[in-house]
Amino acid sequence: MEQAEHIAGGAPKQRAGDRLRNAREAQELSLDEVSVRTRVPKRLLEAIETGDHAMLPAPTYSAGFVKVYAQTVGLDPAELSQQFRNDLGRHAEPRHHPEPFEPADPARVPSRLLATVALAVAILIAIGYGVWRSGSLWGYGADERARLAAGTEALPPVATPATVTPTPVDPPAAVVAAQTPPAATLQPAAAAGPVVLTAKDTVWLRVYERGGDTIFMGEMPPGERFEVPATAADPLIRTSRPESLRITVGTSEIPPLAAPSKLVRDVSLKRDALLARLTPAGPNAPVAIEPLVPQTGNP
Repeated sequence: MEQAEHIAGGAPKQRAGDRLRNAREAQELSLDEVSVRTRVPKRLLEAIETGDHAMLPAPTYSAGFVKVYAQTVGLDPAELSQQFRNDLGRHAEPRHHPEPFEPADPARVPSRLLATVALAVAILIAIGYGVWRSGSLWGYGADERARLAAGTEALPPVATPATVTPTPVDPPAAVVAAQTPPAATLQPAAAAGPVVLTAKDTVWLRVYERGGDTIFMGEMPPGERFEVPATAADPLIRTSRPESLRITVGTSEIPPLAAPSKLVRDVSLKRDALLARLTPAGPNAPVAIEPLVPQTGNP
Protein backbone atom coordinates (compact mmCIF):
# COMPACT_ATOMS: atom_id res chain seq x y z
CA MET A 1 0.00 0.00 0.00
CA GLU A 2 1.16 3.50 -0.67
CA GLN A 3 1.81 5.53 2.45
CA ALA A 4 0.98 8.92 0.91
CA GLU A 5 -0.84 10.45 -2.02
CA HIS A 6 -0.31 13.51 -4.22
CA ILE A 7 -2.98 16.06 -4.92
CA ALA A 8 -3.22 18.08 -8.17
CA GLY A 9 -0.59 20.65 -7.05
CA GLY A 10 1.94 17.88 -6.38
CA ALA A 11 2.09 18.40 -2.57
CA PRO A 12 1.89 15.16 -0.64
CA LYS A 13 -1.14 14.59 1.57
CA GLN A 14 -1.30 11.96 4.29
CA ARG A 15 -4.11 9.47 4.42
CA ALA A 16 -6.37 9.24 7.46
CA GLY A 17 -4.63 6.06 8.55
CA ASP A 18 -1.18 7.71 8.37
CA ARG A 19 -2.35 10.62 10.51
CA LEU A 20 -3.81 8.29 13.12
CA ARG A 21 -0.64 6.16 13.26
CA ASN A 22 1.62 9.28 13.55
CA ALA A 23 -0.53 10.67 16.38
CA ARG A 24 -0.43 7.32 18.19
CA GLU A 25 3.34 6.98 17.88
CA ALA A 26 3.83 10.59 19.01
CA GLN A 27 2.02 9.69 22.24
CA GLU A 28 4.01 6.43 22.49
CA LEU A 29 0.87 4.30 22.47
CA SER A 30 0.79 0.75 21.16
CA LEU A 31 -2.03 -0.69 19.07
CA ASP A 32 -2.92 -2.96 21.97
CA GLU A 33 -3.42 0.04 24.26
CA VAL A 34 -5.57 1.82 21.66
CA SER A 35 -7.62 -1.36 21.16
CA VAL A 36 -8.33 -1.54 24.91
CA ARG A 37 -9.36 2.12 25.05
CA THR A 38 -11.52 2.09 21.92
CA ARG A 39 -12.83 -1.51 22.28
CA VAL A 40 -12.04 -1.98 18.58
CA PRO A 41 -10.18 -5.19 17.61
CA LYS A 42 -6.47 -4.69 16.95
CA ARG A 43 -6.67 -6.24 13.45
CA LEU A 44 -9.16 -3.55 12.38
CA LEU A 45 -6.96 -0.78 13.76
CA GLU A 46 -4.03 -2.18 11.76
CA ALA A 47 -6.17 -2.23 8.62
CA ILE A 48 -7.14 1.42 9.16
CA GLU A 49 -3.53 2.51 9.60
CA THR A 50 -2.17 0.58 6.59
CA GLY A 51 -5.12 1.43 4.35
CA ASP A 52 -6.04 -2.24 3.89
CA HIS A 53 -9.69 -1.44 3.21
CA ALA A 54 -10.49 -4.98 2.07
CA MET A 55 -10.09 -6.19 5.68
CA LEU A 56 -12.56 -3.63 7.05
CA PRO A 57 -16.34 -3.99 7.49
CA ALA A 58 -18.89 -1.70 5.79
CA PRO A 59 -17.88 1.98 5.43
CA THR A 60 -20.42 3.11 8.04
CA TYR A 61 -18.85 0.90 10.72
CA SER A 62 -15.29 1.63 9.62
CA ALA A 63 -15.88 5.41 9.75
CA GLY A 64 -17.20 4.97 13.28
CA PHE A 65 -14.01 3.16 14.28
CA VAL A 66 -11.94 6.01 12.81
CA LYS A 67 -13.89 8.56 14.89
CA VAL A 68 -13.23 6.63 18.11
CA TYR A 69 -9.56 6.19 17.18
CA ALA A 70 -9.15 9.91 16.37
CA GLN A 71 -10.78 10.98 19.62
CA THR A 72 -8.47 8.67 21.58
CA VAL A 73 -5.29 10.16 20.08
CA GLY A 74 -6.52 13.78 20.22
CA LEU A 75 -7.48 14.41 16.56
CA ASP A 76 -10.71 15.85 15.16
CA PRO A 77 -13.10 12.85 14.86
CA ALA A 78 -15.39 14.42 12.23
CA GLU A 79 -12.50 15.53 10.00
CA LEU A 80 -10.70 12.17 10.18
CA SER A 81 -13.94 10.28 9.51
CA GLN A 82 -14.63 12.38 6.40
CA GLN A 83 -11.07 12.00 5.14
CA PHE A 84 -11.32 8.24 5.68
CA ARG A 85 -14.49 8.14 3.55
CA ASN A 86 -12.66 10.11 0.84
CA ASP A 87 -9.82 7.61 1.00
CA LEU A 88 -12.28 4.77 0.57
CA GLY A 89 -13.76 6.45 -2.54
CA ARG A 90 -10.36 6.88 -4.19
CA HIS A 91 -9.20 3.37 -3.41
CA ALA A 92 -12.32 1.34 -3.94
CA GLU A 93 -11.27 -2.29 -4.17
CA PRO A 94 -13.19 -5.54 -4.18
CA ARG A 95 -13.65 -6.56 -0.57
CA HIS A 96 -14.36 -9.96 0.88
CA HIS A 97 -17.23 -10.33 3.29
CA PRO A 98 -15.83 -9.55 6.74
CA GLU A 99 -16.32 -11.66 9.78
CA PRO A 100 -19.17 -10.60 12.05
CA PHE A 101 -18.06 -7.93 14.47
CA GLU A 102 -17.08 -9.43 17.80
CA PRO A 103 -19.51 -8.55 20.60
CA ALA A 104 -18.21 -5.99 23.02
CA ASP A 105 -19.34 -8.05 26.03
CA PRO A 106 -19.32 -11.82 25.40
CA ALA A 107 -20.48 -12.44 29.00
CA ARG A 108 -23.99 -11.38 27.97
CA VAL A 109 -24.32 -14.31 25.56
CA PRO A 110 -25.92 -17.35 27.32
CA SER A 111 -23.63 -20.36 27.46
CA ARG A 112 -24.49 -23.72 25.96
CA LEU A 113 -24.20 -25.31 29.41
CA LEU A 114 -26.89 -23.00 30.82
CA ALA A 115 -29.28 -23.90 27.98
CA THR A 116 -28.63 -27.63 28.51
CA VAL A 117 -29.30 -27.39 32.27
CA ALA A 118 -32.54 -25.47 31.66
CA LEU A 119 -33.74 -28.14 29.22
CA ALA A 120 -32.91 -30.95 31.67
CA VAL A 121 -34.83 -29.20 34.48
CA ALA A 122 -37.88 -28.78 32.22
CA ILE A 123 -37.82 -32.50 31.33
CA LEU A 124 -37.57 -33.53 35.01
CA ILE A 125 -40.52 -31.29 35.91
CA ALA A 126 -42.62 -32.84 33.14
CA ILE A 127 -41.75 -36.39 34.29
CA GLY A 128 -42.52 -35.55 37.93
CA TYR A 129 -45.90 -34.10 37.00
CA GLY A 130 -46.76 -37.21 35.00
CA VAL A 131 -45.87 -39.50 37.95
CA TRP A 132 -47.93 -37.34 40.33
CA ARG A 133 -50.95 -37.46 38.02
CA SER A 134 -50.70 -41.25 37.68
CA GLY A 135 -51.10 -41.74 41.45
CA SER A 136 -48.48 -44.51 41.51
CA LEU A 137 -46.65 -42.81 44.40
CA TRP A 138 -49.62 -43.56 46.68
CA GLY A 139 -50.30 -47.06 45.36
CA TYR A 140 -53.77 -46.28 43.94
CA GLY A 141 -55.04 -48.54 41.20
CA ALA A 142 -57.15 -47.49 38.24
CA ASP A 143 -60.44 -47.97 40.11
CA GLU A 144 -59.26 -45.97 43.15
CA ARG A 145 -58.06 -43.09 40.91
CA ALA A 146 -61.43 -43.09 39.12
CA ARG A 147 -63.29 -42.85 42.42
CA LEU A 148 -61.02 -40.04 43.59
CA ALA A 149 -61.57 -38.13 40.35
CA ALA A 150 -65.36 -38.54 40.63
CA GLY A 151 -65.30 -37.51 44.29
CA THR A 152 -68.20 -39.83 45.14
CA GLU A 153 -66.67 -42.17 47.70
CA ALA A 154 -63.63 -42.03 49.96
CA LEU A 155 -60.98 -44.72 49.67
CA PRO A 156 -60.87 -47.31 52.46
CA PRO A 157 -58.51 -46.55 55.36
CA VAL A 158 -55.10 -48.17 55.40
CA ALA A 159 -55.47 -49.18 59.07
CA THR A 160 -55.86 -52.85 59.94
CA PRO A 161 -59.57 -53.78 60.05
CA ALA A 162 -59.16 -55.17 63.56
CA THR A 163 -58.27 -51.68 64.87
CA VAL A 164 -61.40 -50.00 63.42
CA THR A 165 -64.19 -49.40 65.91
CA PRO A 166 -67.36 -51.31 64.88
CA THR A 167 -70.32 -49.18 63.83
CA PRO A 168 -72.94 -48.76 66.58
CA VAL A 169 -75.62 -50.10 64.23
CA ASP A 170 -74.36 -53.67 64.48
CA PRO A 171 -75.22 -55.60 67.67
CA PRO A 172 -72.31 -56.64 69.89
CA ALA A 173 -70.56 -59.86 68.94
CA ALA A 174 -71.46 -61.48 72.27
CA VAL A 175 -75.19 -60.82 71.77
CA VAL A 176 -75.06 -62.16 68.21
CA ALA A 177 -73.28 -65.30 69.37
CA ALA A 178 -75.84 -65.86 72.14
CA GLN A 179 -78.78 -65.35 69.79
CA THR A 180 -77.45 -67.39 66.85
CA PRO A 181 -79.42 -70.63 66.53
CA PRO A 182 -77.53 -73.90 66.21
CA ALA A 183 -76.45 -74.82 62.73
CA ALA A 184 -78.81 -77.77 62.76
CA THR A 185 -81.87 -75.50 62.99
CA LEU A 186 -80.98 -73.63 59.75
CA GLN A 187 -82.60 -74.71 56.52
CA PRO A 188 -80.18 -76.82 54.48
CA ALA A 189 -80.84 -74.80 51.32
CA ALA A 190 -80.15 -71.48 53.07
CA ALA A 191 -77.02 -72.74 54.85
CA ALA A 192 -75.57 -74.18 51.64
CA GLY A 193 -76.53 -71.34 49.28
CA PRO A 194 -74.18 -68.64 48.01
CA VAL A 195 -73.97 -65.07 49.33
CA VAL A 196 -75.39 -62.79 46.62
CA LEU A 197 -75.50 -58.97 46.56
CA THR A 198 -78.18 -57.48 44.27
CA ALA A 199 -78.49 -53.74 43.59
CA LYS A 200 -81.99 -52.39 44.18
CA ASP A 201 -80.78 -48.93 43.17
CA THR A 202 -77.50 -47.49 41.87
CA VAL A 203 -74.95 -48.17 44.64
CA TRP A 204 -71.18 -48.12 45.04
CA LEU A 205 -69.55 -50.79 47.19
CA ARG A 206 -66.28 -52.53 47.87
CA VAL A 207 -65.91 -56.18 48.88
CA TYR A 208 -62.51 -57.10 50.27
CA GLU A 209 -60.67 -59.65 52.34
CA ARG A 210 -59.80 -58.84 55.93
CA GLY A 211 -56.29 -57.53 55.41
CA GLY A 212 -56.94 -55.25 52.44
CA ASP A 213 -57.07 -57.32 49.21
CA THR A 214 -60.00 -56.13 47.05
CA ILE A 215 -62.40 -58.75 45.69
CA PHE A 216 -64.79 -56.32 43.95
CA MET A 217 -65.05 -52.55 43.83
CA GLY A 218 -67.30 -50.42 41.66
CA GLU A 219 -70.74 -49.02 41.02
CA MET A 220 -73.63 -51.45 40.46
CA PRO A 221 -76.67 -50.33 38.48
CA PRO A 222 -80.17 -51.48 39.51
CA GLY A 223 -80.67 -55.21 38.97
CA GLU A 224 -76.97 -56.10 38.80
CA ARG A 225 -75.87 -58.91 41.15
CA PHE A 226 -72.53 -60.00 42.57
CA GLU A 227 -71.87 -63.41 44.11
CA VAL A 228 -69.27 -63.50 46.85
CA PRO A 229 -66.68 -66.15 45.89
CA ALA A 230 -66.93 -69.33 47.95
CA THR A 231 -63.12 -69.26 48.21
CA ALA A 232 -63.11 -65.94 50.10
CA ALA A 233 -61.62 -66.47 53.57
CA ASP A 234 -63.15 -63.55 55.48
CA PRO A 235 -64.95 -61.16 53.08
CA LEU A 236 -65.98 -57.70 54.33
CA ILE A 237 -68.10 -54.95 52.76
CA ARG A 238 -67.98 -51.16 52.62
CA THR A 239 -70.82 -48.97 51.26
CA SER A 240 -72.61 -45.75 52.11
CA ARG A 241 -76.06 -46.85 50.86
CA PRO A 242 -76.89 -50.16 52.57
CA GLU A 243 -80.61 -49.68 51.81
CA SER A 244 -79.86 -50.05 48.08
CA LEU A 245 -78.51 -53.60 48.48
CA ARG A 246 -80.46 -56.87 48.70
CA ILE A 247 -78.34 -59.52 50.39
CA THR A 248 -79.34 -63.17 50.19
CA VAL A 249 -77.81 -66.39 51.53
CA GLY A 250 -79.24 -69.15 49.46
CA THR A 251 -83.01 -68.50 49.56
CA SER A 252 -82.88 -66.39 52.75
CA GLU A 253 -82.92 -62.61 52.49
CA ILE A 254 -80.81 -60.73 55.02
CA PRO A 255 -82.12 -57.48 56.57
CA PRO A 256 -80.34 -54.23 55.62
CA LEU A 257 -76.93 -53.93 57.24
CA ALA A 258 -77.60 -50.41 58.60
CA ALA A 259 -79.94 -47.45 58.42
CA PRO A 260 -80.36 -45.66 55.07
CA SER A 261 -77.38 -43.54 53.96
CA LYS A 262 -75.37 -44.85 56.92
CA LEU A 263 -71.72 -45.67 56.16
CA VAL A 264 -71.08 -49.40 56.50
CA ARG A 265 -67.53 -50.69 56.63
CA ASP A 266 -65.72 -53.82 57.80
CA VAL A 267 -69.04 -55.73 58.05
CA SER A 268 -68.59 -59.47 57.52
CA LEU A 269 -70.13 -61.18 54.49
CA LYS A 270 -69.41 -64.66 55.77
CA ARG A 271 -72.44 -66.93 55.48
CA ASP A 272 -72.70 -67.64 59.24
CA ALA A 273 -72.37 -63.95 60.18
CA LEU A 274 -75.15 -62.97 57.78
CA LEU A 275 -77.48 -65.78 58.88
CA ALA A 276 -76.99 -64.67 62.48
CA ARG A 277 -78.87 -61.48 61.55
CA LEU A 278 -82.05 -63.53 60.89
CA THR A 279 -84.63 -64.06 63.66
CA PRO A 280 -84.88 -67.85 64.28
CA ALA A 281 -88.26 -69.43 63.47
CA GLY A 282 -90.43 -70.96 66.18
CA PRO A 283 -92.38 -69.56 69.13
CA ASN A 284 -89.82 -70.54 71.78
CA ALA A 285 -86.75 -69.36 69.86
CA PRO A 286 -84.86 -66.35 71.22
CA VAL A 287 -85.62 -63.01 69.55
CA ALA A 288 -82.67 -61.15 68.01
CA ILE A 289 -82.18 -57.61 69.35
CA GLU A 290 -81.85 -55.18 66.44
CA PRO A 291 -81.09 -51.45 66.96
CA LEU A 292 -84.15 -49.24 66.72
CA VAL A 293 -83.37 -47.17 63.61
CA PRO A 294 -85.97 -45.33 61.49
CA GLN A 295 -86.23 -46.98 58.10
CA THR A 296 -87.04 -45.18 54.86
CA GLY A 297 -87.54 -46.42 51.33
CA ASN A 298 -87.58 -50.07 50.34
CA PRO A 299 -86.63 -52.66 52.99
